[in-house]
Amino acid sequence: MKALIIGGTGTISTAVVHRLIEKNWEVYVLNRGSRNNSLPDKVHTVIADINDEKAVSEKLNGMRFDTVCEFIGFVPEQIQRDIRLFEGITDQYIFISSASAYHKPSRSYIINEGTAMANPYWEYSRNKIACEEILMKKYRESGFPVTIVRPSHTYDERSVPLGVHGKNGSWQVIERIRNEKPVIIQGDGTSLWTLTFNTDFAVGFAGLMGNPHAIGEAFQITSDETLTWNQIYETIAQALGVKLHPYHVSSDFLHSVGPDYDYDGSLTGDKSVSVVFDNSKLKRIVPEFCPKISFSEGVRISLEYVLSHPECQVKDPEFDTWCDKVINSLEEAKKKFI
Repeated sequence: MKALIIGGTGTISTAVVHRLIEKNWEVYVLNRGSRNNSLPDKVHTVIADINDEKAVSEKLNGMRFDTVCEFIGFVPEQIQRDIRLFEGITDQYIFISSASAYHKPSRSYIINEGTAMANPYWEYSRNKIACEEILMKKYRESGFPVTIVRPSHTYDERSVPLGVHGKNGSWQVIERIRNEKPVIIQGDGTSLWTLTFNTDFAVGFAGLMGNPHAIGEAFQITSDETLTWNQIYETIAQALGVKLHPYHVSSDFLHSVGPDYDYDGSLTGDKSVSVVFDNSKLKRIVPEFCPKISFSEGVRISLEYVLSHPECQVKDPEFDTWCDKVINSLEEAKKKFI
């Protein structure tokens, strides 16, 4: 079986590439070549910018694939481009959408593929919905062999998953936890969330590739473990061997005072809403999908890697100062009522 992976070096796609090599797929990765040192030796690389449609068409001239996987498609124009590029040269096109596209808040906290799609808070999610609509219309009208995959919060060893962080990722929050400074958690920390380690995700994803039952269908791929955000942060602190000092702040307030961090989308439109994912549809056609890495295990893997790799330790003093300002302002406001 022969696959083309568009991207191939991100959190999700890296694990998928490794899984496919283990399953003896012939794997081609199309990207600009800046991070390909993380790829297995058996991978074939196609160096091109997917946004340069003419160059990509020339590079792929005469090639055919069992499955093409689009990991870096975010807006409808990119999907229209992909249809032009890959129609007729692949038996399956897998589009990576997002579980954030589900209605926020949903009428039920249990989410499956039939849950309504709508997110008034996050343009990223609305664009993913628009991409899905284009692809399913193309499938209905001309049989374009699409499969849609909706990941939720997937992480790997290179980053610790969090709710509230700055533009430089999770490291500054890890530093606050290690130094036992107050750490902002959105809401009261009791909303439910699901975190999936990328190698577990890859098992489900690879099982959809080349699977005739996946054509014309959408699937979510997540862990079966559900935690509150308080439990998530407590687990991180325990793995670091320190006491957590949580500071709960409403998502609305964080959005109001942190316009540079897009908390309206990432919190109100995603992480502040309780979700429990029902993966039974995926398990019916990919029976080997059975997530094995609990968050308590996964976060220890991530912390061990991050703490031993300085390149993952990107400081964010601006965000650190902002956290202190938010906390101090709320503490001062409390004093006015004492």
